[in-house]
Amino acid sequence: MRKPVIGVVPLVDIGRKSLWMLPGYLDGIRAAGGMPLIMPLSADKGEIIQAAELCDGILLTGGQDVNPELYGEKRMEECGESSWKRDQMEQLLLCEALERGMAVLGICRGLQFLNTFLGGSLYQDLDLQRPSECLHHMTPPYDRVAHKVSVVKASPLFALLRENHLGVNSYHHQGIHRLADSLEVMAVAEDGLVEAVRYPQRKFVWGVQWHPEFSWKKNRSSQRIFAAFVEASTPL
Repeated sequence: MRKPVIGVVPLVDIGRKSLWMLPGYLDGIRAAGGMPLIMPLSADKGEIIQAAELCDGILLTGGQDVNPELYGEKRMEECGESSWKRDQMEQLLLCEALERGMAVLGICRGLQFLNTFLGGSLYQDLDLQRPSECLHHMTPPYDRVAHKVSVVKASPLFALLRENHLGVNSYHHQGIHRLADSLEVMAVAEDGLVEAVRYPQRKFVWGVQWHPEFSWKKNRSSQRIFAAFVEASTPL
């Protein structure tokens, strides 16, 4: 039986001029029954279309900060580095994925990029712009709980997990500021920061702020999120 192919956006090391990958993204997909395929880093529309044709679903991984210019803001000093090529790639890739009705899962930066792509904005630095006692930037190990999120009962995330409150890991310094009008909230942190969203115009376009790629081995909710994503990517 053919496994659904999940295109995984590569991680970018600008300083080393190299691409890399965390095994948890790939292993979490494999454990859920999918076949991960690391995509080429490209801002060429033809290449992105051809690469997307090989895939049934798209995983938007974590990584550098989204360029604030994409949501109409000037870069603050506290904003981290951005990868121009990755920002361009994900714009092209999301256009293609949404047009094709492909399943999409955004993790951390992936959630943030989905929000900006659809017209939302970000806090460039949570500590400065939205200080909170909630631990959003934890230290290793990353497979433990940093804080809890409240899951919206009417959401597909609640239907999947059947949990009102979920313990999650957390490693980010940015977050959703203005939510895109077309997105629906599925979970919020203890301080009210949006932690999970969906794009209801498609069957499965989800974003989570936490990191199931670090916790999937022992965390059932992370396993179920990967499984739901792979299932939604499976061709009929």
